[in-house]
Amino acid sequence: MTARSVRICVVGDELSVGVGDPRALGWVGRVMARSHFDRPAMHFTLAVPGETTSGLGARWEAETGPRFGPDAEYDNRLVVALGRHDLDAGLSIARSRLNLANVLDMASANGAATFVVGPPPGRPEDGDHIAELSAAFADVASRRRVPYVDTYTPLAQHEQWLADLAQSGTLYPGQAGYGLMAWLVLHTGWHAWLGLPAED
Repeated sequence: MTARSVRICVVGDELSVGVGDPRALGWVGRVMARSHFDRPAMHFTLAVPGETTSGLGARWEAETGPRFGPDAEYDNRLVVALGRHDLDAGLSIARSRLNLANVLDMASANGAATFVVGPPPGRPEDGDHIAELSAAFADVASRRRVPYVDTYTPLAQHEQWLADLAQSGTLYPGQAGYGLMAWLVLHTGWHAWLGLPAED
C-alpha cells in the first residue's frame, strides 16, 4: 500500500483522453477506476491532439511541474501515453527513440517514476511501421527498467478493436477498444508499479 499522496500525470495525444469513447472515460478513466489507494490520489491527463514525441518532449516538464507535489510527502508518477503521430510527421525511429529516452531520463532525474503505454493499431497500411515504432519504444523503456505496455501486438488482429475502428470510421476506438487498452495496462504491471495490491 502506498503511504504518500500519489499524483499521476498522463501526457500524450488525444487517445489519452478517450476521443471517440461515448462514456468519455478512455483507457485512463477505466484504469484509474480500478486503482484503489490508501489516500485519495490525484491524476491529471494532459493531452495535445496530433502530438508527436518531439512535441511531448518539449512540454511535459513545464505542464507536470505545477501538478506534482513539491516535497517527499508526495509520490509523483508520470505516464507517457505514446500515439502514432510520429509516423505522420515523418520522424525517424532514431528520433522517436531519443525523444522518449530524454523524457524518461529527465523524469528519473526529477524523482518521478515513469510508466509507458505504447501506440495502438491504426490504419492497416501503417501496421508494420507502428509495430516497429512500438518495439523501439519498448527497447528504450526496457533499458531503463521502466514498465512498457505494448498495445499494438495484442490488438492488431483483435476482432473487437477492429470492429470498433470500423464502426467509428476513424482511427479512434469506442468503449470496447478503450476497455481493451485499459485491460492491457492493468495487466502489464500497473498495480506493481504503484505499489498497490493486485486485483482479485
